[in-house]
Amino acid sequence: MGAMDAATRRLLAELAAHGQEHDAREGDHARRLLNLEPDTAQLVSILVANGRRTRLLELGTSNGLSAIWLAHAARPFGGRLISIERDAAKRAQAEVNLRRAGLLGGVELLLGDAAALLDTLVGPFDCVFFDADRRLYPEQLARLLPKLTPDCLLLADNVLSHPEEIAPYLAAIDALPDFAHVIVPTGKGLSVAYRGAPGNP
Repeated sequence: MGAMDAATRRLLAELAAHGQEHDAREGDHARRLLNLEPDTAQLVSILVANGRRTRLLELGTSNGLSAIWLAHAARPFGGRLISIERDAAKRAQAEVNLRRAGLLGGVELLLGDAAALLDTLVGPFDCVFFDADRRLYPEQLARLLPKLTPDCLLLADNVLSHPEEIAPYLAAIDALPDFAHVIVPTGKGLSVAYRGAPGNP
């Protein structure tokens, strides 16, 4: 992963601070930005870069903070990110922020409900980041399995902060015979599942 320039780091710090302030005063949960914790964002970025991921899918764009981390990590390898957001205002914020980071060219921002959009995606994807409605993850995972590369990485946030909501997803991951799975207790808890290509476990 190329070194992150100072301007991008300042932008990420600005977005993280704004997200915390916004969410603290926003009573409507659906309108909160719910950004990744800094340590989790850094870890996700390292995993994407180390695995040389090039075909990424994010479910839940919000204001684009996590998309910046993902796109920056994938850019040295010519990677592209598709990110889905159902809230038009958040998607608009993400577009502005990705443009400010100089990363919009490597990201396709889709507006709409993931349930309706997943079937329109061709794939294959070598990394999927689940960061939206946790109750829908098992169904989304099932629909995405045929669109995953043999060597792929599956990430999901909020494992420790919302254990009951995400439990069905974790059970679905653990039921897959060819994935190694670990929960990393950083931030709000990150689920990391990995399947290696045949001959490259």
